[in-house]
Amino acid sequence: MTREDVEAAAEAPRQLSLLSGFPPRPPRPDTKGVGAALLADPDPVARVLLDTHVPHLDRAFDYAVPAELADTAVPGARVKVGFAGQELTGYVLERVADSEVMARIQPLRRVLSPLPVLTPEVALLAEDIAARAAGTTADVVRLAVPPRVARVEKEVDQRLAEAPGHSTGLSPHVPGPSHDAALADYAGGPEFLAELGAGGAPRAVVEVLPAHPAHDWTDVLAAAIGAAWRAGRGAVAVVADQKALARLERSVVDEIGAEHLVRLHAEDGPTPRYRAFLAAATGQVRVVLGTRSAAYAPVDDLGLVACFDDGDENLVEQRAPYQHVRDVLLLRAGRKGCAALFAGHAVSPEAQRLVVSGWARRLAPAREVLRVHMPRIVSTADSFHAARDPLASRARLPETAYRAAREGLERGPVLVQVARAGYAPHLACERCREPARCTSCDGPLGVVSRRGVPRCGWCGRSAHSWTCAACGSRRMRLVTVGALRTAEELGRAFPQVPVVASSGEAVRAEVPGSPALVVATPGAEPVAEGGYAAALLLDGNQMLMRPALRAAEQTLRRWFNAAALVRRARDGGVVVVTAEHESAVGAFVRWDPAGHAERELVERQALGLPPAVRSAALTGPAAAVAAFLADLELPPAVRVIGPTPLEDHVAGPDGEPAPHRALLFFGYGVAGEVTRRLRATRAQASALRKHPPVHVRCDVTDLL
Repeated sequence: MTREDVEAAAEAPRQLSLLSGFPPRPPRPDTKGVGAALLADPDPVARVLLDTHVPHLDRAFDYAVPAELADTAVPGARVKVGFAGQELTGYVLERVADSEVMARIQPLRRVLSPLPVLTPEVALLAEDIAARAAGTTADVVRLAVPPRVARVEKEVDQRLAEAPGHSTGLSPHVPGPSHDAALADYAGGPEFLAELGAGGAPRAVVEVLPAHPAHDWTDVLAAAIGAAWRAGRGAVAVVADQKALARLERSVVDEIGAEHLVRLHAEDGPTPRYRAFLAAATGQVRVVLGTRSAAYAPVDDLGLVACFDDGDENLVEQRAPYQHVRDVLLLRAGRKGCAALFAGHAVSPEAQRLVVSGWARRLAPAREVLRVHMPRIVSTADSFHAARDPLASRARLPETAYRAAREGLERGPVLVQVARAGYAPHLACERCREPARCTSCDGPLGVVSRRGVPRCGWCGRSAHSWTCAACGSRRMRLVTVGALRTAEELGRAFPQVPVVASSGEAVRAEVPGSPALVVATPGAEPVAEGGYAAALLLDGNQMLMRPALRAAEQTLRRWFNAAALVRRARDGGVVVVTAEHESAVGAFVRWDPAGHAERELVERQALGLPPAVRSAALTGPAAAVAAFLADLELPPAVRVIGPTPLEDHVAGPDGEPAPHRALLFFGYGVAGEVTRRLRATRAQASALRKHPPVHVRCDVTDLL
């Protein structure tokens, strides 16, 4: 903290209140009377990261450590400090011997807990992520460190007091069952495990086999985690949702035992989550499994970071700075020099880029092994089926798919994948086919049940007396059919068969192996005991026609994940796909995820689109975005598109202008300089209040 920072805070105590929304408080008296005899010895200065959203406060500030806090104000501890007349929470980053502003330095007010919840490694990782994503370090730390639960801290304090110097108390070399055979079918798999077990840092992208009778993707990750753990090192594994987490946890427990791992998941609740976090932070366990926040778990001697299905949208953080778990793990592997494993039935272009660049090796089964384990895949759009069923391209459930479902139900459950949840999410005018919109807010109208009244998807109002604004008609028709409507229709087609729906808020994790129709949206498919006898992948054209850069990539990923739940062809497993996209369907029928990912990567390199380049979006009022771009002084190599108004937004009732967005595309060579300027310009605009806030977000492939 410089002298200018201290003087500005002393002379303008209301500045932080105006910028951050904190209520103003009376200024505290000057603290320059703190005597040296009252300070800790040695290292009487703590460098503190403030927990604040204000961009221009994204740096460490110096505070004096009173003698009575010398033993508790350790690096990583949560503290309370005074700043601009306010009391803020912060984290001690380090203790040092001197400060440039020693004459006017303020003391720490109190230590909330002496437990080092922000380890030096995670603090540096947070700074790396903030620099890459043009965000603030405090925002990343807020995601990395769970909210404090005092009762849990007392439990940990008592346990550590009873056993000082205690870490795990468990030998990481205890022999146990191994899933090493799970990688035996992959070229280079045994070598990867051997190198990892010897303390090395191999990095790989694994194309996981479908429908393996003995080993699934959870066993692949468990084998790698077990190899690192038996070598005396830690491991962090991240998945997209709770359903996948429960499956992975069972396999890893079989590999190393339940007492050697914890899980980090927000839905477990604040107390169990914080207890698990502290177990890792205090060295009681060395293996952490979880969803997004687990990527930051403070694991001792980290030897492996792993992720399954890195193309899943759930792995993108929904809060600033909106980083992807894959990028967090890549930065962590680079900083720690540890092993990395990205596994999936599909391969994302980002993962393929790691292979093409030589950063990671490819672990894939030989074609003859793959053919043994994959189901039979049938496309209703090929010439053979098109000749037999001329209406196949128009029907939502072609005759080939209907026959596959009927035959599959004789052997076990049948999976039906549909694009949307609900009953009929979108309606249109029956006469002119214009989308049906709410007369109050212009939101889309839909119905949630067979006899339900159309309701607005935005404001929730009922549309009892709707009239089409284009032609005056009062009748509507279904545009999209959701999972519930599909389940209803299939129930009528197969009246003697139970129908199970898994979508929206009602997601099933598992279903028995008895005959049943399981209707699910992408990502909500339950695991069937013994595998599905057949799968029908409907609405493929609808998913592929979305106006998004990743439409084909995401659709193919959803198909691969669903087909991986189906039995092998030799066991009668069949998958029917009802889409016409030649490239995506061809890659799916051949089961060639890496080939499709490489073609996507080459095409995007030619077009200058992610992940061949990096991107950023600036969103705000038109004048503010223009001023922000002017202050950036971007390098010539950066391509700028916009600012343009957002189509989905209109001016508010108070005359507030519609937001505009500018897109930036820049190569990896200049990415560090671009994100540095984005952070600096954002902080400058915040400090000087030059214009309304401009929202900055990097790597915005979901917006393209």
